[in-house]
Amino acid sequence: MTTMTQNITHVHQVFIRATAEEIWEAITKPEFTLKYFYGTRVESELRVGSPFLYRAGDSDELLVEGEVLESDPPKRLSVSWRFLYDPELAAEEPSRVTWEIEPQEGGYCKFTAVHDGLGSKSAEHVAGGWPYIVSGLKTLLETGKPLAG
Repeated sequence: MTTMTQNITHVHQVFIRATAEEIWEAITKPEFTLKYFYGTRVESELRVGSPFLYRAGDSDELLVEGEVLESDPPKRLSVSWRFLYDPELAAEEPSRVTWEIEPQEGGYCKFTAVHDGLGSKSAEHVAGGWPYIVSGLKTLLETGKPLAG
């Protein structure tokens, strides 16, 4: 695996009225990611070293590729991340995405998404994407309906 030499980090945190297990399923099951992650399907066996992929929801086009770096259900998942749908982004070194789920008193969890090791182009690219994804995840889990559509 390539060493990450970039150092830009985006952190997005939200409290979600859901169990840790429900949030874990929402970030690891394609039937959920289709509804809040820009219509993409996640694919992974979630074992350390296994591929972690996002495909376009209506095709087999591979949009993001990575590898599972850490998997501790339903608390923490960390993966390497390489954008494939834009040649300029694909040319950057892989970055890393880490999701942390922390149960709180009262039936909700603190959910944190950290995308680090970003290059300047990728950092600019994800600046608006992660807030939309995290908000969509929260909305879907709390209302049963996607944020958009």
